[in-house]
Amino acid sequence: MSIVAELVAELSAETEVVDGMVSGLDESGWNTPTPAAGWAIREQIAHLSWTDAQATAAATDPTVFDQVLVQAWQDPTGFVDVAARDEARKPSSQLLADWRHRRRALADALIEVPSGKKLPWFGPPMSAASMATARLMEVWAHGLDIADALGVVNPPSPRLKSVAHLGVRTRDFAYQVNNQTPPAEDFRVELQAPDGSTWTWGPEGGAQRITGPALDFCQLVTQRRSPRDLDIVAVGDDARHWITIAQCFAGPAGGGR
Repeated sequence: MSIVAELVAELSAETEVVDGMVSGLDESGWNTPTPAAGWAIREQIAHLSWTDAQATAAATDPTVFDQVLVQAWQDPTGFVDVAARDEARKPSSQLLADWRHRRRALADALIEVPSGKKLPWFGPPMSAASMATARLMEVWAHGLDIADALGVVNPPSPRLKSVAHLGVRTRDFAYQVNNQTPPAEDFRVELQAPDGSTWTWGPEGGAQRITGPALDFCQLVTQRRSPRDLDIVAVGDDARHWITIAQCFAGPAGGGR
């Protein structure tokens, strides 16, 4: 199985987890507020559904996506909220059906992207593997919002490794969106995986180090928890600063929880 196929399988598995949280909700349940200000569960699913549609367009018809991109840059800080609220006006049954259709279409589209091809996006162009990883991260993060709203727990899975990898890879991006210069030195990141093993990135002897549970690290880089509420240890001035600005999602610097 190719790396893209593996990542698409992970993405599909994560969407099924979130689907299971919402599929049994009545209309009132879909209106349950989540920790994201102004977003109920229906806006969370609407956002995932809309973004899947845009990612499919990027993978299959870039000219269509280019039109969306032009519209987005007319309101660069608000277009995501507007799109989510427009989509969320649908009845919950249609909203869920549309998301199921769109995420399957995206999975099929990503598998067919030729090796080496870059897909246009709201940030830098990315490969099919990177797109699948980004979608996985977002599904997991918004799924956490939904789980928090419903008072349930999404148990950590091996799929967190892809989310954590994206968090490590986007270190410099977090500095850039905060108008800061990234450190020249790579960080050492050591995370305890759900199965008890250790996931590592960066030089083994790196002076700047981040350690802790993989779940906590993923909550950190998706800005779903404050650093002070996580079992994350940062050693070195640069590492300690980075955990206050870390974000692995596209767009302006996030405000966090």
